[in-house]
Amino acid sequence: MDLFEYMREQKKETESPLASRLRPTTLEEVVGQRHIIGKDKLLYRAIKADKLSSVIFYGPPGTGKTTLAKVIANTTSANFTQINATAAGKKDMEEVVLKAKDGQGMYGRKTILFIDEIHRFNKGQQDYLLPFVEDGTVVLVGATTENPYFEVNGALLSRSIVFELKPLSGEDLKTLLLRAASDEEKGMGLYRAVIEEDALEFLADASNGDARAALNAIELGVLTTDRGADGMIRITLDIASECIQKRVVKYDKSGDNHHDVISAFIKSMRGSDPDAAVYYLARMLYAGEDIRFIARRIMICASEDVGMADPNALNVAVSAALAVERVGMPEARILLSQAAVYVAAAPKSNASYLAINQALDVVKDTRTEPVPPHLQGTGYSAAEKLGRGVGYRYAHDYPMHYVKQQYLPDGLVGRTFYEPTENGYERQVQAYLKKIKEQEDVT
Repeated sequence: MDLFEYMREQKKETESPLASRLRPTTLEEVVGQRHIIGKDKLLYRAIKADKLSSVIFYGPPGTGKTTLAKVIANTTSANFTQINATAAGKKDMEEVVLKAKDGQGMYGRKTILFIDEIHRFNKGQQDYLLPFVEDGTVVLVGATTENPYFEVNGALLSRSIVFELKPLSGEDLKTLLLRAASDEEKGMGLYRAVIEEDALEFLADASNGDARAALNAIELGVLTTDRGADGMIRITLDIASECIQKRVVKYDKSGDNHHDVISAFIKSMRGSDPDAAVYYLARMLYAGEDIRFIARRIMICASEDVGMADPNALNVAVSAALAVERVGMPEARILLSQAAVYVAAAPKSNASYLAINQALDVVKDTRTEPVPPHLQGTGYSAAEKLGRGVGYRYAHDYPMHYVKQQYLPDGLVGRTFYEPTENGYERQVQAYLKKIKEQEDVT
C-alpha cells in the first residue's frame, strides 16, 4: 500500500457516508437477520469457527449483505479479497485466482473472494470461477439483490449455501438510528443530535427495511439542521420527512387510523368499488404497511365476500400473495392492485361463509350425531361385518354422477347450510344443485 492509498483509506474512515462508517465489524454488532446469524445458527457458527464454505447472500438493498461480508473479513484468518461484478472483468478474477494459489501454496492460507452484485457476471465469468470454487482455491462469498436461483449458474449454486436476508424490522431500524445518533466514534454522536419519537417511528417505517436508506436520511438530517437554543440538533417529523423525500401520511400501525384504513379497504372490495379499494391500498403502501398483511386481507375477502360467485377470485388472491413474497416492493404494489381490483370487481356471495358459520353453530350447540353407517370408513377387514359402508352408492356409477342418498346424520336430515345466490358462477351452482335434486330416485 503506497502513501496515497494509505491516506485514501484513512479519509474513508472519517469522510465516507454514515452507513459505511457505522458498518459492524463483529457478529455481535449486526442488527437483524437473527434467522441466519442467531447464536445457534449455521452461519454464526461457521463464521465464529472460521470454517466458512462458499455462500451467497440474497436479499433486498440495505439488509446487510456487504455488512456480513465485512464481518467475515474481520473475523477470518484467510486472505480476503473483494471485487464488484459491475466493474470487474475476467482479468481481475485471474489476478485473484493467481494470488489465491500463491497464498495457498506458499503459506497454506485460504482466500475468501467476496463478489458484490454477483448476478451481474455473465455465464462465462461465472463458469470461470467454478473449478476454483470446487477445488477450494477460493471460498466464494457472493451478494445479490436478484434471486440467485434465476441469476446464478446452477453449478456454482450447487457448491454454495444460499442465505436469504430479510428486510429489517421497524425495531431493528430504530436500534440502528439511535446507534447512529449516539455513537461518537463512528456515528453522529459529537453533533449532539436528538431524534424525536414520531420522527424515529416514521423513518423506521418509511425506510421499508432498508438500513442504508434510514442511515442516509438521519445523516442528512443531522448535517443540514440548525442547532436549537439549547445547543441540540432536533430531528423532528417534518425534518425526517424532508430527508427521506417522503410525505408523512397519518397512519399509525397500532392505532385507530390503521384499523380505519384497512377496514375501508376491505369494505370497498366487498362493496364492489375498485377505485376506493386501490386508493386505500395506496395509502397503506405509501405508509409502509406490511405487504403480506395486505395480501392476507385480500385472500380473506376473496373467500368471505366473493366466494362461489367467482371461485377464481381466491386463486388470484393466493397467487398475488405468493408472488408478493417472492417479488417484494416496489413491484408488489402492482400484484396487490391487480388482486384488489379483481376481488372488488367480482360478483359477490357470502353463502359459503354463512354456511360454515351455521354448521359450526350446530356442531357447538347440538350433540354429536353419528355418521350414517353407509358413509363410514371401510379401510380394515372387520368393517363389513360391523355394517360399515354397507349400502353406500358410488356416485360415479349413476347418471350425471349423482345418486340420492343420505349424507347428513339422522338428526340433521333436511338441514340446509349452503344456500347459493344467483350471483355470478353461483347461479350455475344453484341451477346444478336444483337439477340433480329433482332427479328421480334410482334404486
